[in-house]
Amino acid sequence: MTTHGNKKHNEIMATEFKLPELGENIESADVINVLVKKGDTIEKDQSVIEIETDKATIEVPSNVSGKITDVLVKQGDSVKVGQTLIKVDDSVGEKSESKAETRKVVTEMKVEKKEKQAEAKPEKEDHQEVKGKKEIVKVKLPDLGENIESADVIAVLVKKGDVISKDQGIIEIETDKATVEVPSSVDGKVVEVLVKEKSKVKVGDALIKVETSGTLKEKESERKVPAKEDQKIPEPEINFEQKTQEKFKGEVTALKPGEVDEQPPIARGSAPAAPSVRRIARELGVDINKVPGSGEGGRISMDDVKAYVKKIMQGGVESVGLGIKKETLPDFSKFGSVDIAEMTKIRKTTADHLSYAWATIPQVTQFDKADITQLEKTRKELSPEVEKEGGKLTVTAILLKIVYAALKEFPQFNSSINMETKQIIYKKYFNVGIAVDTERGLIVPVIKNVDKKKLVQLSIELGELAKKARERKISLEELQGGCFTITNLGGIGGTYFSPIINSPEVAILGVSRGNYEPVYNNHGVFEPRMMLPLSLSYDHRIIDGADAIRFLRFVIEALENPIKLLI
Repeated sequence: MTTHGNKKHNEIMATEFKLPELGENIESADVINVLVKKGDTIEKDQSVIEIETDKATIEVPSNVSGKITDVLVKQGDSVKVGQTLIKVDDSVGEKSESKAETRKVVTEMKVEKKEKQAEAKPEKEDHQEVKGKKEIVKVKLPDLGENIESADVIAVLVKKGDVISKDQGIIEIETDKATVEVPSSVDGKVVEVLVKEKSKVKVGDALIKVETSGTLKEKESERKVPAKEDQKIPEPEINFEQKTQEKFKGEVTALKPGEVDEQPPIARGSAPAAPSVRRIARELGVDINKVPGSGEGGRISMDDVKAYVKKIMQGGVESVGLGIKKETLPDFSKFGSVDIAEMTKIRKTTADHLSYAWATIPQVTQFDKADITQLEKTRKELSPEVEKEGGKLTVTAILLKIVYAALKEFPQFNSSINMETKQIIYKKYFNVGIAVDTERGLIVPVIKNVDKKKLVQLSIELGELAKKARERKISLEELQGGCFTITNLGGIGGTYFSPIINSPEVAILGVSRGNYEPVYNNHGVFEPRMMLPLSLSYDHRIIDGADAIRFLRFVIEALENPIKLLI
């Protein structure tokens, strides 16, 4: 705050309120709304303007009280940190603060009096037991993971009147990545259910209201004694102005004209675009991630969203990527009866994700076969031992260990590409995703730290994750962090297929059904051998064809001769 010049006692004490620090690397903001006008009397901590930064939309509170003499900004302005927003006659604020200080002293004296009375009583009366103290708590939708802001309610698992316990599932939701149950954060009785099946909920939305109860002990001396401003306080016998001076004499240095306390902290948020911009984009049906940002650091403004929508409208159709235009579907009902069903959220996400991967990744698929005749014999011999531990020894489980060894040998397969910065991120951990076919679509649970687990442990975990995925019990954490994916269609059939890379990974291994085939051996004789078809799709931006076949041959040789992994 800055006070211009030395003012006489009877002059107006104009204090400039400036835009405070907004956070790291934020130097300016746009004024969304001005909440005060000239002539208004404001209190300290009262919001004066609403601004929009690169990170969030927030209200800026005043750190001085008084009468506004001038408003120096308007809606739509861009303001910088340190720029003056309003001018305040803080002499009015001082009078208000003086009255507030008097009320504060009266309240403090009352509290002191009660404390002394409490001290005079026996110690056992210093606590009052409050039995059955009830409180209505809202259970809200928690954070669902990175970039997940909402979900669809599949089922409501509780009803009004139910008594629930902490961690009990209350609703079942479907996000872009999985179907999960949301647990309660409290114990108590459900007094109201705020959501219903097939509705959409956002992170932070209240789901249910729960009445909690318990036995609490409160210290009389810790109770708050609220002082209502409109409450009539009996005039004490002493002079409060004199009491105030005596109470704070030598303890507090009075603020000089123009000086104020430190600016209250401003709440900070995090979003790819400002909340108001994202809201408008959603209302217009625009994917905010597709809008090119013109601001600093690619920030997306309201004008960017409007320009993007205008471009779509002028073009008549929306581009689906890389200059390819979307074709309008014909009216199929003209040719016969049809049924129309909404895509599940998982199916929508799968469609968008794979379309993006197919359109942006120069993908190549390499095919080959592995002779697993001996491996199948050994697998069947060891299967009973693994089943005793609760697992199932499958070719996929064995491939987990082999793929880990291959990723370690060929680190470019355990990487991701950042085309914006033209950088390659090499990962030092080994997490392998396993594609699982479910009734609601393809889900890819991730088995973490494959390098640190034995084959039996991997077999057990593989079975558990696949079961959880099919029963909609998989968690979001179990779907994240993959380095490489294995998709096995051998249980269904097929000879070869070209799996699409699970971006941002750079390779995926497809497994088809193994069959006995006549193979010409070293003795010049055909003999029946169990051959397993394999398909390796890879990102040609980071992986060359020669490296791809070396990787695939490494996997094949390990399947044909597992002792290779021990060398």
